[in-house]
Order: sequence, then C-alpha cells, then structure tokens
Amino acid sequence: MSDTRSEGGVDGVAERVAATGAAAAPTAAGPNADLLDQRVAELAERYRPLAVAILKEAIRIPADEVDLPADEGGDPQSGLSNHEGRRLRFLRDTIVDIGAVQHADDVGFDAYGNLVWTVTNGFDGVPPEHKKVIYFDGHSDTVQALRDQWRDKLAGAVDPYDGLSLDVPLAPDALRAQLGYVPPQGEWGHLVFGRGSADQLAGVVAEVVATKILLELRDEGALHGCIVRAYATAAEEDNDGGGPRHLVADVLPGAGPQLIPDVVVLTEGTGDAVKGALGIYRGQRGRMQIEVTVTGRSCHGSMPAQGLNPLEHGGAILAEAAEQHARGEGMLDHPFLGRGTRTASWSQLDTPSDCAVPDRFVFRFDRRLTVGETPEAALVQIESLAAVAAARAAGLTVEVAVPRYQQRTWLDFPVDNPQIYPGWITPAEHPAVVAAVDAYRRVVTPHVSEPAGGATAGALRAEPRVDKWIFSTDGVGFPVPMDDTTIAVPDSKQWVVSGAVKHPAMFGIGAGIEQNTHRIGECVDERELQHAVAVLARFPSLFAGG
Repeated sequence: MSDTRSEGGVDGVAERVAATGAAAAPTAAGPNADLLDQRVAELAERYRPLAVAILKEAIRIPADEVDLPADEGGDPQSGLSNHEGRRLRFLRDTIVDIGAVQHADDVGFDAYGNLVWTVTNGFDGVPPEHKKVIYFDGHSDTVQALRDQWRDKLAGAVDPYDGLSLDVPLAPDALRAQLGYVPPQGEWGHLVFGRGSADQLAGVVAEVVATKILLELRDEGALHGCIVRAYATAAEEDNDGGGPRHLVADVLPGAGPQLIPDVVVLTEGTGDAVKGALGIYRGQRGRMQIEVTVTGRSCHGSMPAQGLNPLEHGGAILAEAAEQHARGEGMLDHPFLGRGTRTASWSQLDTPSDCAVPDRFVFRFDRRLTVGETPEAALVQIESLAAVAAARAAGLTVEVAVPRYQQRTWLDFPVDNPQIYPGWITPAEHPAVVAAVDAYRRVVTPHVSEPAGGATAGALRAEPRVDKWIFSTDGVGFPVPMDDTTIAVPDSKQWVVSGAVKHPAMFGIGAGIEQNTHRIGECVDERELQHAVAVLARFPSLFAGG
C-alpha cells in the first residue's frame, strides 16, 4: 500500500468496516429479483457507517496540506482540480482494503489521472463482449473551501475539512442562512459537513460502496450479464468532463465492445431544495466560457483624455450584456432543459496603478446553452453588442473568443481543449432510465416513510422523481460528433443521437442538494448516501436484464 495513509485514514476506515460487520456469504439464490432487492437494500443500510467514514476522510485529507509550506509537503490547492492526488490514492487503497474489487490490480489510475476500478462476474456464462458495460462516474476534485469564511459565518462550529465541531454548538439560523435546504433540526445528526460533501465526494463514495455490494452479491445475480467500470475523475470543476473526454479521445477509439459503455451513471448530486432529494436526472444544459479582451491605452489618471480606457468600455459591454439577458433577448428556452443563461463570471485588470487609466481588461461570461443554442451563435451575441462596436469605434481593440483549458492534470497529463461543454438529453423511455426508475422503486421506495401530506422541500421522496440538473456534470465529456467513426459502437448499445452529436445513454443519481453545493456549510444527508448506494448496486442487473 502507499505511504499516504494518515491516522484516521485508510487504516481507520478498515477498522470501521470490521465494526459494521461483514456481509453474509452470498448464496446461489438464482434470479430471485425480490430477494436481490432485499439484500441490496439491507447491505446499503449496513454499510452506511462505512460510507460515512470514507466520505469524512475524503473531505478531511486537504487539512493535512493546505496550511503547510511547500517545502514541508504542503499544497494550498490540495483537493482542487489537478491537486487530487492524495485523495485519489486514499480512495484507491480503500477500494482494495474494503473489498470493492476482487483483485488489487482491478483498480488503478489511467494516464489522465482518473481512478478506475472494474467489477464483473466472470462465471455467469455471458461472454465479455456480450455483457452490458456500465460506467459509474463521479469527480474527485472540489472548489476552494474559503476556510476562514466557514469559521466566521458559522461561528467556528463547522470546518470545511474537519467537519462539525464537538465543542462549539451550531446555530440553526446561521446554517439556514447559508444553504438552500437543511432538514429539520432534529435530523441534523444525519448530516455530514465539509467541502465536497454534496459536490461530489458523496457520489464517488457511493460508487465505492456499491461496487463492494455488487461483488458480495454477484452469486445472487447482482452482476449477471454486466461489467461495471467505476471512475473517480480528475479536474472536473475547472474543466467539466475532462476525464471522460480523455476516454472518448484516447481510450475508446479502436476498443472492443467490452470497454464501450452502454450507459453512464453520473453520481453528481441530484437533490433539489424545493423538488426533493435524490432525483433521477436524464439531462443538462451545455455550457461554455466566452472571453472578452478589451485593450486600450494606459495613461496617468490625471489626464484621462490621453488614454483609451478599457475598464470603462468593458464595463459598458458588461452592462449591456446584463440588460439583454434580463430581457431574455437571444436566449432560447426548452420545455425540459429550460432557458439558456449568461452571466459575467471572472475578470482581470492590467493597470500600472490605481491612479491610472488601465491598459487591458479581460472578463468572461459563463454561458449555459440549452437545446437549439450553439457556441457560434453565443459568440455572435457578444460580438453584436452596441458597446463592442462603440469601443472599437473609439480606438480600442475588442476580442471575443472561447478560451482554452491548458492545465496539466495531477499526473502531469497535457490538456488542451476549448472551454465548450455540450449539453445532452437521454430520452425518458430509454431502457437505462426505465431501469433506473425500476431500481429506485425496488430498493428506495419501500424504505422511505413520508409524513402525512407527503414530503416537502429537499426531503427524500418515496416515488422516483425524473428531472434534470441545473448545473453541469462530467456528462459533457461523453458526446462525440455524429461523423466520428473512431469508436466502434454496436447498434445494440443504443447510444443516443442529439443533433450533431451522439453519446451513450446517461442518467444521474447522487446524494446532495444542488443548492447546497459550493456553499459555506456544505453538507449531505447520510440517508441519501445510503439510498444512492442501493440504486447503484441494484441498477446493473436490472439494466442487463437479470
């Protein structure tokens, strides 16, 4: 094993596994679906403490590095995009230690830096090339924690890495002020706090525990007719779908059917603060970055007429774009995915001082693209703003372009792609979505008790809710152009055609409320985690027809 273990890390998790009890030896029960439903739900509940222990350690790991200088092994960006290495090595070791793979060499890192592990039943009589190939996908990086703000706004009661304090009470109003949804206070004992709890380390942990259950129940049919390849991907926060993009560009071309996915199950959080937790999501809008560079001429601030002010002209561009968006101009709407949106998201000012006309102003728009909108048209929308024309007429240079993402991964894999991330929809009637709904009804519905009048807000629902994400996921990395012939996709895999692209069927189910992600006080309900594990463990055999 690696030397990355820390006290309370992999070894501590292994101790917790023993404490929760090992699963009973699987029996040759045959294709008894009701019994398999019961066994999956039973093990998901039994291993909930294990899942929570792994999740807490995955959240905690950056605390060892973020405050240390580099010459002492520190990394202020630990856990962020391209700095996931220590967390991923912990997860690799944990997967082996808890029996989430049959052999230690069934888990490892690909060239990009994604952690990948595989489970299957080699003795079910189905040749590998005829098995359904199911990908689990979740990203392992998080956004910046803003540790001081957690301490200030929650009065020291919660740390983004160490979680809930045992010494400082958590003020209810302080927590509710930060999050989109929290359960009633009497249920706060079920919450796991920390950066990445809802986005999206809980999803990766659900994959780990689900593959453990799949292996333990393989003789009862849980893996009949399928191969499950689970991924904890790198650098999704900075470059959505980067890990899957590596697969479709460098791994799947020329690969046989036993590697090409029939379906991708995205474990990003699918909870909504109003509609309920743990939805089954079958689509998302695409997104892109639009970078505007306004270059002027610097001069002393006492003589502004001698310069060309890019900040003032850039500000006019931003103001016009915001007004246009507020009126809904140029944004299409879609009955399922919703409306396209655009917002200013980042800026950089080059100026010699605060008493000078700046030299250059660069800013970006985060543009969410719904069905029917294209990156090319989104660029034209900015190019055609009157404020852009006015800046150019005044003598400034204005460039409107799509920036490229060029940061190397934590394994030093070179990356260079335009920051355009296509949306996707899997039809509701696709067998993958149908099987997901069936799995939910089998292993979640019987175990969720709704209050009289039904569940409200972000609580778990007994009945599955099929919907879509508000934000983006790794799913954007799987679509390929329709004319791409490098990947030999048999018709039997039923890939989805969406306009000019095709992709494997995709859907998502994951613990975490979308409105709680990237927020001070981020948390996830361990009951959602348990039920997400159950669906992931029951879905494969249902989809494969077992």
